[in-house]
Amino acid sequence: MTDSRDASISIVGRHQLNELEKNGMLRGTSKPEEQMALISGCSDLAKAIEGSIHIQECVPENLELKRKIFQELDGLMNDDVILSSSTSCLLPSKLFSGLKHVKQCIVSHPVNPTYYVPLVELVPHPETQPSVVEKTYALMKRVGQVPVKLIREIDGFALNRIQYAIIGEAWRLVTEGIISPEDVDLVMTAGLGMRYAFMGPFETIHLNAEGTKNYCERYAVGMKRVLSSFGPPPEFRDDEIQNIHQALSRRIPADPEHLNARRHDRDVYLAALAKLKKKM
Repeated sequence: MTDSRDASISIVGRHQLNELEKNGMLRGTSKPEEQMALISGCSDLAKAIEGSIHIQECVPENLELKRKIFQELDGLMNDDVILSSSTSCLLPSKLFSGLKHVKQCIVSHPVNPTYYVPLVELVPHPETQPSVVEKTYALMKRVGQVPVKLIREIDGFALNRIQYAIIGEAWRLVTEGIISPEDVDLVMTAGLGMRYAFMGPFETIHLNAEGTKNYCERYAVGMKRVLSSFGPPPEFRDDEIQNIHQALSRRIPADPEHLNARRHDRDVYLAALAKLKKKM
């Protein structure tokens, strides 16, 4: 890593930590400057992982690139360190198979922005030792994240499978002329998202009737009827993409200035929500 790159990361990191402290969301007992002093860049892989107990890979979402990094790390790491990937959907069996230390490998998929959306999906390789899952779970809890364990790997993991199911049906409703993209977003932000910020779908159905059993007695027939009407996954045709892109761009023009401004707003709102949930 170059000195200029180190300097730019230092400036951004210090600003983010100062903002977190100002908002009462800084984790741990160390001040921003003390935390920054613990962060450094290194271009020597062997030196970078010296003394590590947990290695978290965060390179771009490219299978071949990640495998190349893991193969290098595999030859450098000892039998105690945990090797983890931040991939959002690449299967552990594709990432880690063939490595000498495969039993020490696991996916720990965080959600962006990680400070305000603390979920981490833990996805084991078929050969991952149970102790590796438990140690990673404990580490994520210790640093303030909210880990969930997948019992076995599945394409897309849990978060993206649920997210894609929502996107798929939202896409169908818009492209079939049922509702506008703007109103679909309101269905989430003023409807489902209000309660999903504090409870998941299973607790929601449990509370919306006299328990889950009663909910299914009331609504299972209707749910099956509606679910059977969903049809195949959308094709995401060019004309559909263009129409939805234009609809969103009327509110948020797709240029760096407007997108970054909206991302900033998103982070401010998420920070406030995270702070509220912390108090609760």
